[in-house]
Amino acid sequence: MSVRVVARIRPLLENELDKDVIVRADSVAEDKATTLVRIPNPKNEAEEFSFAFNSVYDLATSQESLFTSEVAPHVKSLFQGLDVTIFAYGVTGTGKTHTMRGGLRLAERGVIPRLLSNVFRRGRKIAKDTSGDTTVEVALSYYEIYNDKVYDLLEAPDKRTPSGLPLREKDGKTVVVGLSERSCEDLKDFERLYMEANKNRVTAATKLNAHSSRSHAILRVKVTQTTGRAVRESTASCIDLAGSEDNRRTDNGKERLIESAAINKSLFVLSQCIDAISRGDKRIPYRESKMTRILSLGQNNGITIMILNLAPLRSYHLDTLSSLNVSSRAKRIEVRAVENEVVYKPQAPAPRAPSALGGAMSRQPLRPLANAHNVHTGAVLAAKAAEMEKADKPAKAFSVFVDKRSTPTANRAAPPKRAPEPKQPQLSISAEQIEAMVEKKVAAILASRAAETAPVADDPPVVISVQTTEISDEVKRRLEALERRVENDARTGDDSRSEGLRLLLQARQAKELGDDEAALKFYEMALPYFPGQAKLIGKIEKLKAKLGRTEPARPKKRSRVVVEAEEDKENVMPENSPKTKKLLEIVNSRDLLQIKGLHGFGNKKAQDLVDCLNLRGEKGDEGSRVASLAQLRMLPGMGSRMVERAYEGLAV
Repeated sequence: MSVRVVARIRPLLENELDKDVIVRADSVAEDKATTLVRIPNPKNEAEEFSFAFNSVYDLATSQESLFTSEVAPHVKSLFQGLDVTIFAYGVTGTGKTHTMRGGLRLAERGVIPRLLSNVFRRGRKIAKDTSGDTTVEVALSYYEIYNDKVYDLLEAPDKRTPSGLPLREKDGKTVVVGLSERSCEDLKDFERLYMEANKNRVTAATKLNAHSSRSHAILRVKVTQTTGRAVRESTASCIDLAGSEDNRRTDNGKERLIESAAINKSLFVLSQCIDAISRGDKRIPYRESKMTRILSLGQNNGITIMILNLAPLRSYHLDTLSSLNVSSRAKRIEVRAVENEVVYKPQAPAPRAPSALGGAMSRQPLRPLANAHNVHTGAVLAAKAAEMEKADKPAKAFSVFVDKRSTPTANRAAPPKRAPEPKQPQLSISAEQIEAMVEKKVAAILASRAAETAPVADDPPVVISVQTTEISDEVKRRLEALERRVENDARTGDDSRSEGLRLLLQARQAKELGDDEAALKFYEMALPYFPGQAKLIGKIEKLKAKLGRTEPARPKKRSRVVVEAEEDKENVMPENSPKTKKLLEIVNSRDLLQIKGLHGFGNKKAQDLVDCLNLRGEKGDEGSRVASLAQLRMLPGMGSRMVERAYEGLAV
């Protein structure tokens, strides 16, 4: 059978208004019982969520009707040997303690007092029906889990230990070690014990609840039925869980925050256990919290009832949704209803007559000694030994063969000892040695890079400092593009252009390495291949002016290197090349299909370019026809990068 989950919507308090109610109970049909909880979507009020449970009780439900419908039918199962677990779940301020404990008036009594009243009534009925052959005994244990520590509520608070009571596993159940147990004869005896124990429970006032429970309280009612030698025990556990809290709304202080953290952690572990069980996971995280270890949801063999307490107000909207989600998953947990076995009391052993062989030959089963630390003192042992010596020894009924040929231990060959394995020496390297090794390795790598990138010329080699070999990633990318362009031109057969680009590349590398003299030399050698290039001439003049100064040259900043690399890109797109003419013809044709075929041009970019050219033509501007790449770069929406991509994408 599955866990029975019922929802109860608490009534409004004095300071709460009907217009703030958003949670309501509903049924699948008019003539059916209420089994649905409906609540609007917090993001869309027009949309409504519905959650199905075994039963739903609205604001007008009384304590008596809830107990009669949900708990009273299982009292009979309790006396049949089934364990019953009832626990209240919900956020703070939803009426969990009121549901379980209730008030002082008769009509306001909660689940726990009504359950004990029915247990005593049924116990008296069983004793009467069996004419006294069956006796029913009721014993109580009451404890709380405060800050994830277990404390006995039937004992005074000054007797508590800081670590609380430990938990142990026995026969598949979690047992609290050292927990006191009090027997109850009737309902008055229970009420006296229960009221005294509740005074020891930790409660405090928060912004949302004047009497907020700061711990999980567990009442354990053990019912023992004895008929002659047959004994049957069953347990009813009533658990009042503390409510989860949002500290932003409760205005908790330091001590309350610690309590709230422990409460929220245990409830979070409970929701994790419910999720894991509903998913069918092999590992359920029961042991991550003491509350979940004791509750053992889905692991206990018996009847489990979960009472979900809900607040109907809009201020609890998100908390209510969270509780509904957890409880709806708990409904899918399956538990086994297994009756507790009947235990038979052993009969008192009858006195036996002494045998013919004497009392020493009558073998008795071993039994634990009561008060073993007080038995068999030295005097008693000496007296027993004297009596045993005086007693007659019984005749042997058998003989034992003993081999008297014993091998002397001195002649036995000792087993060969295993030689200890040699320990590997542990190498220890100091931090200074590690740093020296790293510096040596880095210097070797930088030196190899400098040797690879050094320009090859007829002049004697220029000494290059290793410390100036750092080149930005952007510049490296530009240099690789230039190298690819040189290789492409070499394949197309344009030897003069390829040689000029190679000289520009070597000049660029020399300048990045800080060798301005070599850079100037390569720029001057490349000038005949690109006649009339104003930017190339400007670079040569700048380098000449720089070398004419007395102060040593300083490496340029990386931002300047990137800009100059962009300028080199523009230099490698001559105005009179076939690619340039082809690009300008496509642009001036104003054909959308041809322009969209250019690299980097889409529908919008091509349409914008055509509209711009048409607009310039309507105004009668002389520049309606693009005559050079420089004019193309100046058009709105274009630029150096766009023109370069279109230029590189052409195949002539």
